[in-house]
Amino acid sequence: MNEILARVYLGNTITEWLIAAGIVIGAVLVGRIVYWIFGRFVKRAVAKARTRSADLLVNLGEEPLVYGVTVAGIWVAYRTLSTGPAVDAFMVKVFFILFAIGVAWFLTRLIDALFEEYLKPMVAGTESDLDDQLLPLARKSIKVAIWVMAGILAMSNAGYDVTAIIAGLGLGGLAFALAAQDSVSNLFGGFTILTDAPFKMGDRVKIAGFDGTIQEIGLRSTRLTTLEGRTVTIPNSTFIKSPVENISSEPSRKVALNLGLTYDMTGAQVQRAMALLKDIAAGHDDLEEKVVIGFNAFGDFALNVAFTYYIKRGANIGAAQTDINLAILERFNAEGLEFAFPTQTIHVSGGSEGGQAVRR
Repeated sequence: MNEILARVYLGNTITEWLIAAGIVIGAVLVGRIVYWIFGRFVKRAVAKARTRSADLLVNLGEEPLVYGVTVAGIWVAYRTLSTGPAVDAFMVKVFFILFAIGVAWFLTRLIDALFEEYLKPMVAGTESDLDDQLLPLARKSIKVAIWVMAGILAMSNAGYDVTAIIAGLGLGGLAFALAAQDSVSNLFGGFTILTDAPFKMGDRVKIAGFDGTIQEIGLRSTRLTTLEGRTVTIPNSTFIKSPVENISSEPSRKVALNLGLTYDMTGAQVQRAMALLKDIAAGHDDLEEKVVIGFNAFGDFALNVAFTYYIKRGANIGAAQTDINLAILERFNAEGLEFAFPTQTIHVSGGSEGGQAVRR
């Protein structure tokens, strides 16, 4: 048995390999024990203390701490072995990269927790919608920056020429930008939407022939739901090149009617019709006081009475128009004010006895 344990493989005896394996297994077990202790005792103690920051740190540090214990155990196990200078130099780089990954992992978890616990409730309490749109973008950008910095530091300490890599990435990025001009244009379009704020989530807009409600504003595209219930994805560059009509920003909805009365109406009856329209508008709570009523034209088939009113913002437009139209129909019928329909008068020749007029 001693002879077997004394045999040498890759510069180390079987005993040394077993000791290293035991240290690795022990590190994994210690990591699991630390995880169990956190879940069983530490979290309960923090919950009883009711300290929000302490609870946050415990939840954040639980898994990264287990990761760190495991990596540290593997490092200790490796140091018990004899592998030579070249392998040692390589393994030092590997463990530094693993360490950088652990730190970046903890920091990104910290960023997520800070955004969820503090910044998101703070932004939700503000009146502006711009911060609601910028918050996810800032969150992703910070996390990407952390991972990029961790990668650069890890590669730099591992002995790689980071300057040459960054220069290569810069040239590659330029070539990529030239090859993806549409994508870059969409990104700038998204930035313009966020800064200029021509609309916000939930607004109804008209753009590029589409009429719908904004559902999502992204970096590359914006989604809206049309009046038919369909989802349309529009590249953000379209909002730079095309005019955007924000229907939700209107202070009130203008409705213009032309009511045609028959030509046998008297002047008094036309005035009565205008008085009824004024009375109908005044009696509706969803209408603004601004109303325009006038006898504006002698039409081909009717005496035209113009009736323009404005529905207040936030009111049910369809219901308001229905109420107004029904009121006009009922009041005009009750007063004997007839609406005209297209008619023609045809003169028919009757020979020596003269002709007669036929009205259709």
